[in-house]
This record gives sequence, C-alpha cells and structure tokens, in this order.
Amino acid sequence: MRRKYYLLDVFSDRALAGNPLAAVVDCDGLDTATMQRIAAEFNLSETIFLFEPRDPVNTARLRIFTPKAELAFAGHPTIGAAVLLGELRGRELLRTQDVRVVLEENIGGIVCIVRHRPGKGRQAHFGVPKLPAPAGVPQSNDRLAAALGIAAHEIGFERHVPAIYSAGTPFTFIPIASLAAVARAQPRAALFGAALAPVEAAFLYTRETVDPQHDFHARMFAPSLGITEDPATGSAAAAFAGALMAFEDVPDGSRALTIEQGYEIDRPSRIVLSLEVERGALNEASVGGNAVIVAEGFLDL
Repeated sequence: MRRKYYLLDVFSDRALAGNPLAAVVDCDGLDTATMQRIAAEFNLSETIFLFEPRDPVNTARLRIFTPKAELAFAGHPTIGAAVLLGELRGRELLRTQDVRVVLEENIGGIVCIVRHRPGKGRQAHFGVPKLPAPAGVPQSNDRLAAALGIAAHEIGFERHVPAIYSAGTPFTFIPIASLAAVARAQPRAALFGAALAPVEAAFLYTRETVDPQHDFHARMFAPSLGITEDPATGSAAAAFAGALMAFEDVPDGSRALTIEQGYEIDRPSRIVLSLEVERGALNEASVGGNAVIVAEGFLDL
C-alpha cells in the first residue's frame, strides 16, 4: 500500500535548517510496531502519524515516535503537524485569517493557532498541555559534568542550577556558564545514561547567545531515545518555563523569549516561549515557531 508523507523543517523559516520532521498522513491499518519501524527508517528525531480524531470536533489524532520510542507529547511535531494540517485543509483561509487546529496527542488535546499570510512564512503556536512542574532531583554537578565532558565549575550561572522539569516530557535542565562550554559538551556513552537516570534527555542552556537578539542558547541530547542531538526541542522549551520561574525574577504580565538551538550541528533553530505571569505565578505558557514544508512522497509498504 502506498502511504503519503511530507517532510518539514520546524522552528525555521527556511528549508534545510531547524528540526526535520516526517509526517505520514495515510495511516489506516498501521499498528504500533510498524509505526516504530517507519520512524526508525526515517531516523529523524521524531516522525508523526496523523489519524482521524476520536472526537470529531477536533482536527486530527497525532502519534509521535522517535527512532526508538513513542512519546506522549513533543513540541516540534506539534508545530509541524499544525502547519501541515493548516495548509492541507485551510490554505485559502490562511491567506486572510488564523486557523485553529486541535490535535489529540497521547497527553491530551492541544490547541494550536496557525498563520500563513502571503509573503510571510508559515508559523504556529500552541498552549503547553500542562504547566511545567518539578519532576525529580538531578545528579551532582560532578556527575553531570563528567557525563558531558566539561568541568563541574562550568555548570551553573547566576541563580541557575541543574533541575528537572516536565510539561509532558521530563528533561534535566543544565545551566552552563558560557557558550564555549556548551559547544564543547558531548555525551559520554559510558556515563551519560546513569548521570541522567531516570530522565533520558538533557537540555543544556546558557545566557550567552550567537544572535544577540535571542535570550538563551541551548542544546539537547537524548541518545537512549535515538536522538544523538536534537536541533530544536519544543517540549523542552515548554518545561523550561518552570526553570525560568524558579531561577529568574519574572515580572507579572506577558513575556516572550527566543531560544536558539541547533547551531552546533548546522541546523539553526528559533523557538519562541511565551509566558503569562500573574501574582508571581505562571498562568499560561505557549511555544511557537515557523515551519517549512520541504518535500512530499510515498512509502510503499
């Protein structure tokens, strides 16, 4: 059977940058094991499969796979799916107004807003499925540093210290003092898994940036999930809101931050994290960015 798929570059407004995503749209009859094998075949950080929604008021049901595991939620698949569905089902409407897309993910329903005006790039944003919360206690700086091949004194800056947060997917957030130290970091296979356990993904970040207009520079490693390094990680950005609230003086009101990622692997990406804070507490958070449809084709299975 021939199954249609698309390739997108997400968190970028140009092709061959950002985070690649494969989206299979003809999924009737696919079981979990086959979807996992297809994701391994594409060998991208994530591959998505789009089904008819369980609730007809929603737009689509979405399943997300890394090369080695299924995820309940992920950011760049959500942005990519929303942009793709907006184009496939509402291209003309998008010329004049935003389109609302509701995705049924394993974590629950996620509301996305898609925009594509003439002469402008495609973009989408979504409200995080749940507000970030602490999800464990990280290992010592010595163990984390050894697992990353950097010095322990290079971990931490200002009030930022390692922490574990989740907004659907847990990450160990590791603040790094300098851009140079972030660039040198590389997971050591013999140490990385044990230093992160039970969390499988590490999100390194620093306030020093390549682009002075951006707020943070980041890298993400999750080798046990088949992701050597992720060019852009929207689910980590969603959870990062928790670290920001813990370690920064975030004023009441609206604030938008730009996280740059993927520069070390020549896939520059930009993630916009927006916060709504009231009386010192995080009320809402959203993640947004651009996406480019770069190819389409068929799987013969």
